[in-house]
Amino acid sequence: MTINAYPLTWPAGWKRTPAGSQREAKFQRFDKRLTLTQGLERVLTELQRMGIDKQDVIVSTDVRTRLDGMPRSGEPEPKDHGAAVYWQEWNGSRRVMAIDIYDKVADNLAAIAATLDAMRAIERHGGAAILERAFTGFTALPAPGAARNWREVLGITGTPIGQDLQQAYRRAASAAHPDKPGGSNDAMAAVNLAYEQAKQELGL
Repeated sequence: MTINAYPLTWPAGWKRTPAGSQREAKFQRFDKRLTLTQGLERVLTELQRMGIDKQDVIVSTDVRTRLDGMPRSGEPEPKDHGAAVYWQEWNGSRRVMAIDIYDKVADNLAAIAATLDAMRAIERHGGAAILERAFTGFTALPAPGAARNWREVLGITGTPIGQDLQQAYRRAASAAHPDKPGGSNDAMAAVNLAYEQAKQELGL
């Protein structure tokens, strides 16, 4: 799946808000609606607090981009107000969060930032395991039709026990890592997703 900063790359499997159903948000500052720059800054700040570097972030909208790949301020509001933010974590997992319920791109970006902040609050209050499970749901999926069974991705036949699954994951992750020949970010994300699917199916 190719992820573009422009035009909008909406994540596979995520529902869209029907056209005309978007509403005005309440992210105003001093009775003025939030600007695109302010919405973008909120997203990048929240990701930075999670340890995600700006270079590992793709902010995808229908707003034309600056030279650094981020949405350009001063552009007309596009017909599609949705925003999707993709980021890569230290282990190669690619996550995504997308919102299109508001009638401005800036507000949908601010909503993503607010959601990230709320999820970080879970960790601050001792819910690190809950947070990890929650973020598993935001793993960027491959395009429809490209999905493979976790057994195929991890090279497993039969019913593995926990140790077998971990060993298979390590082998697959080592081969798929972006720093290895033939590895890539997408391949690593597929391995991580397969591992999570396996644990859920096997109850591990």
